[in-house]
Amino acid sequence: DGENVVVVARYTATNKATGKPIDVRVAHHFVVRGGLIVRFEQFVDTALVRDAMND
Repeated sequence: DGENVVVVARYTATNKATGKPIDVRVAHHFVVRGGLIVRFEQFVDTALVRDAMND
C-alpha cells in the first residue's frame, strides 16, 4: 500500500543449545522510500522463542 509493505511469515528452526523446535508466526512491516527500506518493525510472539531457548 504505497510505501508500506507487510509480510506475514513463519519462522521454523531448532535451537542448537536446547534441541527444542521453534515454530512461530511473524509479521514484518517495511516502509520503502525511493527503493530503499527506511523503517522495519517485526511482530513476533517472543514467549515462544524464549521457551525454545530455555531448558
